[in-house]
Amino acid sequence: MADHFQLNLGSLRSTITLTLHTHHAARLWQGRLAREGSHPIMSMAAYINITNILKQAAAQDDPFADWFMLMLEDKVLRAKAQMGQLMEQVSHLEKLLPSQIDVGDNLNIHPVTLPLFIASQLGFLAVYLLTDYDTLVRRVLLAHHTALIGRPDMEGWIDQGAHQVRSLFGIAHRYRVSGVTRSDVAADNARFQEAVDKFGRPPQDVLDGERRSQFAPPIIAVAGSTESAPASASDDVPADHETDATDKPS
Repeated sequence: MADHFQLNLGSLRSTITLTLHTHHAARLWQGRLAREGSHPIMSMAAYINITNILKQAAAQDDPFADWFMLMLEDKVLRAKAQMGQLMEQVSHLEKLLPSQIDVGDNLNIHPVTLPLFIASQLGFLAVYLLTDYDTLVRRVLLAHHTALIGRPDMEGWIDQGAHQVRSLFGIAHRYRVSGVTRSDVAADNARFQEAVDKFGRPPQDVLDGERRSQFAPPIIAVAGSTESAPASASDDVPADHETDATDKPS
């Protein structure tokens, strides 16, 4: 009897929000437009959009998308580790406070709360990195306020943390949709060769599909490609970016 009963279930949804306490983290979230004397900085929304595009392309069996997903995953994990090291340095400072003094968390009385609409795990990892930075800034500002560090050290640690986020955005900015699938790789056709000329050649295990990001989506079967369709940059990828990133494809 149960076999004849059809359940009309919809999609699962949850409400997710982000709370930021510092202007430093809020500025990284918003990004910065290009202006005279300063480079543009990608916003978190633009970064998340790129990771969504990457995930879609990787599902279409694009090895270049898989390559970029691996690079972003590696970078965000290394950036999180660097942020953790900065946190440890602050923890050592906080131990210098006299035991008779009890200092609570340094929280904003009017924090900003933002709704999150993210379709990629790499997008969430970047948001987690931003929350780490927000926490780092709160603790560093409090250390300066309580005379544990001077202004140069305070500014240096805040800048080091911000660089971790900006350099991640810098890698994402370089991504362009290749339009290539692994059937093009197997055929070694003009589409694949043009993509290699533009973006470099991914490692062989990535081309073969043997190595993918732990967050890569399942590959959806796609129709075979033709020689005539060239690889191209996607207009959907935002143009704002941070230009001082040093990571290169390898």
